[in-house]
Amino acid sequence: MTSSRPYLLSALYEWILDNECTPYIVVNAYADQVSVPQEYVKDGQIILNISPSAVHGLQMGQEAVEFSGRFAGIPTPVYVPVQAVMGIYARENGQGMVFETEMPTPPPDGGSDDSDSVEKPGKPGADKPAPAPAKRPSLRVVK
Repeated sequence: MTSSRPYLLSALYEWILDNECTPYIVVNAYADQVSVPQEYVKDGQIILNISPSAVHGLQMGQEAVEFSGRFAGIPTPVYVPVQAVMGIYARENGQGMVFETEMPTPPPDGGSDDSDSVEKPGKPGADKPAPAPAKRPSLRVVK
């Protein structure tokens, strides 16, 4: 399945605006492909105001959040891959969501040969090791 992060990010952004609050995102400034003004990065993170009055040309897609913002009065393009967004919240009351770090989906075992992925007739299923139990997702409340 694809990541739920871009969907949650868009939904929370709309929810924050609908409640007449200011949406801020917390970004891992050192993640791959992040393009933000480094002079505003603190402890590897940057907090960005993404309200319609603060940014120009905001695009929240499946892959990234992109916009032009002003930093010290200088227009600056910003590019943040969705997986680098650590959280989104309303400035006025802190309500929002913190996202867990997503690990890339590992390639299937056995390389590019798909022949082992289909169980063949006569091959007992007990010969395969049991799949590892999946980790349960968790949410944290941000106040």
